[in-house]
Amino acid sequence: MTPTTTFVAVWAGVFGLAIGSFLNVVAYRVPAGIPLTRESRCPGCDAPIAWWRNVPVIGWLTLRGRCADCRMPISIRYPLVELGTGMLFAGVAVGVAATNDLGTVRFWGVLAVLELFAALSVVLTLIDLDVKRLPNAIVLPGWAAVAVLIVATTALGVWGGASTDSATQSATQEAGEWWGLVRALIGGTALYLLYALVRWISPRGMGGGDVKLAGLVGTVLGWFGWGALAVGAFAAFALGGAFGIALIAIGRAKRGSGIPFGPWMLAGAWVGLLVGEPIGRWYVGLLG
Repeated sequence: MTPTTTFVAVWAGVFGLAIGSFLNVVAYRVPAGIPLTRESRCPGCDAPIAWWRNVPVIGWLTLRGRCADCRMPISIRYPLVELGTGMLFAGVAVGVAATNDLGTVRFWGVLAVLELFAALSVVLTLIDLDVKRLPNAIVLPGWAAVAVLIVATTALGVWGGASTDSATQSATQEAGEWWGLVRALIGGTALYLLYALVRWISPRGMGGGDVKLAGLVGTVLGWFGWGALAVGAFAAFALGGAFGIALIAIGRAKRGSGIPFGPWMLAGAWVGLLVGEPIGRWYVGLLG
């Protein structure tokens, strides 16, 4: 990595630690109906938690995993989520820097979209695993924010992008930017309708939150390419199906048992983002 890429990755990681701390709060409070603006309190003794004890990872370590007042254990999930989010943010920054020129509108736009999607992936996975639902209060604003960032990145990239050596190259670049926006619209609509159809056929097998999350996932994947969209959509069902079969095989579930599907949709989306385009090009090559 270049020094600049390292610098961006480090700061993205630090930012991710702070976001991870906030996501822990969101994952606990939103399903419980607790306002996000309320001061942090111990769920055991209701004692206020000082701000310096909320410093990501360090706060948990200094408290030795227990409340300072009642000594109630604090789940290790909190620092793990913070660390995991920090690592995810840093990894995203490195990946974006590897495929986009640093300092361009495209770089910062793609980085913003993927870091937001990373945060949404973490918090929605936690909530779905905890309460088996995907709150509209997170999915819908998240979808809207992603859409706004994609439109803004596209528009700014076209109107203020880097100059090229010829008018032909410039026109081709602009067409590519706008076509990416069209793909995002098609991807979001297609996955939303697909999951809505699955829910209509089997209401007990698919929740309304899954349908709305599919629209968000399809929007992100479509923006990055047809390969990302196709592989990401397939990977969600492949991963979720494999997990369900494994649970049945070890006796932890039965046929018809409900499992949270949101985490697998999101995991599949990241598979599509990471390897979807190379796989898509490989498959097209096989077809000649």
